[in-house]
Amino acid sequence: MTAVPASTDAVTVHPVPARADWRDTAREATDLALLGFAVALAALPVLTLAPALATAGAALHDRSVTGSWPDARTSLARFGRALPAGLAVSAVALAAAALLAADLVALATGRVPGGGPALALTAVVVAAVLGYAGLVTVAVGRTGGRGWRAAARRVARSCPERPGVWAAASGICALAVLLGVLVTPVAVPILGGYALAALHALDARRPVPAPEPS
Repeated sequence: MTAVPASTDAVTVHPVPARADWRDTAREATDLALLGFAVALAALPVLTLAPALATAGAALHDRSVTGSWPDARTSLARFGRALPAGLAVSAVALAAAALLAADLVALATGRVPGGGPALALTAVVVAAVLGYAGLVTVAVGRTGGRGWRAAARRVARSCPERPGVWAAASGICALAVLLGVLVTPVAVPILGGYALAALHALDARRPVPAPEPS
């Protein structure tokens, strides 16, 4: 009687990822709130808003790729590198925001003719601009907090190709602005941290581009 050899095929066991419990969720929420406060603190001089957002975006990208936040020295170095180009970006962005806000107020108060349809159309344009700006911030974060001009061009090309992502980013930014008006001022930085994280999560499947000079 011939013995049947035992099978030598190894059984592959796929590890089951551990499920996050409430402590992990609370820790993540706390980290994002602290990130929002750090951005608010760094943006106090107003013109440092763009460098602060770029540094926060880079930290969120590191968190998504490596699972850990960058150390303080790395973030400070990124903030310093982002300052020269970021100051100009902040000035342009704040000027555009002021013009759009003035337009909305003028339409809402009846100082400019057009009524409800014009107000609704302007609100949609503002939301679209906010979504575009949010995606640019994410793109800058994915390249270490630099490359605003290259990121702006790249996102301008990708928005028409990915209208769903653009619309979702616009919704996130518009909702953050609306809630920022409604909640107590101390909660606004927390809201900002959550909005940045939501934008990065929305754009998480996009291929990482090579860093480009600003």
